[in-house]
Amino acid sequence: MGLNDTPSGERIHIAFFGRRNAGKSSLMNAFTGQEIAVVSDKPGTTTDPVRKAMELIPLGPVMVVDTPGSDDEGEVGVLRVEKMKESLNRTDIAVLVIDASKGISDDDRELRASFEEKKLPYLTVYNKSDLLVEVPEDADREIYVSAFDKTDIERLKDKVAHLKDDLAEDKPLIGDLISRGDVIVLVVPIDKAAPKGRLILPQQQVIRDALDHGTVPVICRDSELKETLDSLKDTPRMVITDSQAFSRVAGIVPDEIPLTSFSILMARYKGELDINVKGAYALDKVGDGDRILISEGCTHHRQCDDIGTVKLPKWIREYTGREPDISYTSGREFPTELTDYKLVIHCGACMLNPAEVKHRYDVAKECGVPITNYGMAIAYMKGILDRSLKPFGGSFFDG
Repeated sequence: MGLNDTPSGERIHIAFFGRRNAGKSSLMNAFTGQEIAVVSDKPGTTTDPVRKAMELIPLGPVMVVDTPGSDDEGEVGVLRVEKMKESLNRTDIAVLVIDASKGISDDDRELRASFEEKKLPYLTVYNKSDLLVEVPEDADREIYVSAFDKTDIERLKDKVAHLKDDLAEDKPLIGDLISRGDVIVLVVPIDKAAPKGRLILPQQQVIRDALDHGTVPVICRDSELKETLDSLKDTPRMVITDSQAFSRVAGIVPDEIPLTSFSILMARYKGELDINVKGAYALDKVGDGDRILISEGCTHHRQCDDIGTVKLPKWIREYTGREPDISYTSGREFPTELTDYKLVIHCGACMLNPAEVKHRYDVAKECGVPITNYGMAIAYMKGILDRSLKPFGGSFFDG
């Protein structure tokens, strides 16, 4: 996978915040080296977050985001400010841009307080230093630059990049569960919902992580799984399957071979296993009319046997014997109020960055609503959740 192919969910999100006409868009253009954001002297030019993927050493692949002004006004302006606040929920590193000729404002201080509340690494950038008679010395987490004449832009990039030390440590995907030389079997069903000519992102990521750790990934469809296992000289270290094929695969793979799913791996990689396990157990408490939210982090063309809107609801009704009220969200759409819901079932979140996944799980926790993901829910309803968690060791909520 090349740099330009790195998915958004695997990029560190660096967002530029500040008041209108602080020069956020000009600074983003200078930062990325491209004319990405529209620049104008008219306040409120940026109406929606503008994104640009780039490489920033030593951070690696990043997503740079320009947000609307925090002081926007009027009916439309209020909506723009809401868009800006939503961007906070998917930000890994925040850059507060201040007009150096005007100084820090109450809006700027409120933004900085929001960064601190969310424990976001941040840098305060005083832009338009070319308008100052004398440019002050940089203070801790502060820098003076000029997007107009590109003064100290490289130094700004270096300062932002070195905020990496303040980021949360990356969680493992599969590398800590395998050793060099291990054979792992990846079961990839090819059905109507499978994307033509490619594998879905979690499958790609597991393959890459397995190769990075010197293991041998063997890939097959569920229809060829038995023949694949019989052909192997050595017992595989584990089998990882698409959640939709869990029942069939569990019936084929001997009990002594660890078995889990791509979705459960993603639950650990971008979330917390314990929370997802507890959420799966909440299926036992679903009654007639209870509201369940099924949420996907991406948008795609729905097939007639779509996992989120067709298969999961069918399995939930079969398992519970009840008729819950099921609703759906996709992409960046996610409620900030969940108290009316009995349960949230989220996708594996491969297209969302960890900051946004954490925000969604935090909303559920704050509202006291159980949350789990597709793989956990399916494994539990099929009676194989305990088995699918054994590869991770440790103890989990026992219901």
